[in-house]
Amino acid sequence: MIVILLGPPGAGKGTQAEALTQKYGIPHVATGDIFRANLALGTPLGLEAKGYMDQGTLVPDELVVRLVADRLSQPDALKGCLLDGFPRTVAQAEALEAFLAQASPPRSIDACLLLEVPDEELEKRLTGRRVCRGCGASWHTIFSPPPVDNKCPSCGGEIYQRADDSLETIKNRLAVYHAQTKPLVAWYQRKGKLKIVSGLGQPAEVRQAIFQALG
Repeated sequence: MIVILLGPPGAGKGTQAEALTQKYGIPHVATGDIFRANLALGTPLGLEAKGYMDQGTLVPDELVVRLVADRLSQPDALKGCLLDGFPRTVAQAEALEAFLAQASPPRSIDACLLLEVPDEELEKRLTGRRVCRGCGASWHTIFSPPPVDNKCPSCGGEIYQRADDSLETIKNRLAVYHAQTKPLVAWYQRKGKLKIVSGLGQPAEVRQAIFQALG
């Protein structure tokens, strides 16, 4: 089973990815992890990607696809995987489909799972995060409020809101997400592979809805 996991920042993809990989016995394949692993090992693909990153430019689609294809060719991913963070564009989706079709034996995407959460809820979730400057422990102003004196009970460090958790930054991140994802969602919908699940509610409720959608 090969499943693509889509969803905006704050939708709960990380939580649900863990449950999915456990239930179906497939690895969680995230592009960030692939990049870090190749850079750490100094692989030819990693060094090629590093060249672009050192220049401050985006790693081109063609190289991202090769990195993902290499990961999907590894033994633990031959029976399937959960793709997170890829594809991000229709061009990447087309390249992924071509790679899978040429595999031996041929493979294909079983489902593209979209975790849907309204922007207003995402803003509430993301702007409420608070972090300790000292040890990195985190709280949430709504779900797990920090101490009233904003001092970490573990290390005494200051509890603060990170700059990338500000409302303006969150709105920008969501705008970029919607611009990038809308064509991709439509593409998988036309192929009959799109499964939409609400990311609202308790994690266990969302998890059951995902399992139901995937069958």
